Parts: sequence; structure tokens; C-alpha cells
Amino acid sequence: MTASASPDGSWLISDSDRCIAFTLPGRNARGRLVRLGPVLDAILSNHGYPAPIAALLAEALTLTALLGSTLKDAGGQLTLQAQARGGIIDLLVCDYQAGSVRGYVRHDAQGDTALPDDLDLKTAFGEGYLAITFDQAASGERYQGIVPLEGASLAEAAERYFSQSEQVPSLIRIAVADLGAAGHVAGGMLLQHLPEGEVGRERLHVRQGHPDWEHVLTLGATVTIDELTDAALPLPDLLWRLFNEDEIRVTEPQPLARGCRCTINHIRDVLSRFPEGEREEMRDDNGAIIVDCAFCARHFQIDL
Repeated sequence: MTASASPDGSWLISDSDRCIAFTLPGRNARGRLVRLGPVLDAILSNHGYPAPIAALLAEALTLTALLGSTLKDAGGQLTLQAQARGGIIDLLVCDYQAGSVRGYVRHDAQGDTALPDDLDLKTAFGEGYLAITFDQAASGERYQGIVPLEGASLAEAAERYFSQSEQVPSLIRIAVADLGAAGHVAGGMLLQHLPEGEVGRERLHVRQGHPDWEHVLTLGATVTIDELTDAALPLPDLLWRLFNEDEIRVTEPQPLARGCRCTINHIRDVLSRFPEGEREEMRDDNGAIIVDCAFCARHFQIDL
């Protein structure tokens, strides 16, 4: 946890930019809690998004952190990508790797003036799909699930992914708060019912109506927007509020960071893999290659 000054000059304890994993062994359930603060603002400030689009990207980044933190492979990567047509947004991309998150939105700026404060998926994306991809660095394996961009939120679409692709009963709750000059705070919770209490058991043993899962689902659904976005509320305390009737096992908190990986050396390495003829076509009048990073909105001039 970090300390930050409040508008009146006092100091508040802020439990932000962290993720904790937990299990409820007596209920055969596991989960993640995430809260983003300064990291979220660092990502959003790169583009100056309109408030409704910034809120949608904040939701996507929180979802990315929730899902990415489940990777057991330290070098693995989780990518969340929404592609669509007919809405304000035609592309949204976020990814997670080793505790770092990044993301951006490509949208129709001319349609921003009439955006509602509460942007639903139909208005935002029109017709489209959400792809969730897990890349395992150690084994080289890749798993991907695709679901329609339907429902009230990205969290709801992700629940559908787990139901259809993984057959794992899941609950996802995400909340975003715009605090004005104080920035943004976003919080999220992922709850899942384990097959017979063991990872890797036959998925046929998971039942949506299992009494243990119904118990966890009922309690988890009581989490509020204020609880998820209250940076002064430690994440372990929030868990205790929700599940104090049961044994809770919590791992050490994992810090989260802004994770744009664009560097001059990395870009040079990528460009070096292109044939010389293609690199010549990329050069401008001064002989340099200009590379734009959509994630951090920076331009890199590469002299080869």
C-alpha cells in the first residue's frame, strides 16, 4: 500500500495498483481482486480519451489484469482484443505480462460529442467479438476463446467466455470511478468454482447449481461499486467483508505496473527482420523510419 495526500493535506492509505489471489477451500472456489489507480491514469493520459471511452478502457484494463494474473507461466501473456464495426469503437486491445498492463482504443473521434456517460456495448462497438488469448511462454501453447460483444459490459462478455469456452462457473464484477482532478480508480473481482475443488479435474463435475457455488455467488454479488473503487479499503479487508463466514486463504499481493514495451532497441530488432528492400520503402525523405506506438502514443525515429 502507498500513502498519498488528500485535497485537505491529510494522508490517506491507498491500496491501488495491486492484485491478490485467494481461495475459499471449504467452498471449492478461487478468485482475484484487482485495484488500479496511478497506473490506470498513466495509461489513459496518453491519448486524452473522452470520459465514456476512458471508462470503457479502464474496465478492459481491469479485466485484463484479473485474467492475466491467473497465468502460472511468469513469461506468459494474456491479450484481450475487441474488434467491431458499426459503433464508436472499431478496435480495443489490452495485454498483461508479468504484472504489467497496457491498452489502447481506436475510435471515431467525430462521434465523441454525442456519447452518453454510460456507454453500453452496442453503442460502443456495434457488431463485434471479444477474443481472449492466453500465450504460455514456457510451452509455446496458445489458447483462445471468442465470444460476441453482447450484454451490458465487458465483464458480462468475459463471463460468457468462461461459461462457453472453459465451462467454469464464474462471476466478474468491475467498477470504474472518475475522481476528477484526483484521477481514476478501477476495481475488479473474479470468482470461479473449481471442479470438485481441484484444478484439472473433469469439467463434467462442475455444476452451475452446486450449493457451494450458489453460496459464493450470492455473497460475491453483494460487492458494491464503492467497495471496489475505495482505494482506502485494503483488498484483504474487502475479502473479509464478503466471505467472513468461510476460511479465506490469500496470497501475497502482486504489484501492477504500466507495461508499454516499446524501446528503440526493441523496434530496431523488429525492423532488422524485414528485408532491406522493405525497409527502404519505410524510410522518409531524411532516410529515417518513423514508428508509432499505439499504446503509449509516442513516435520513434529509427535511423538504420
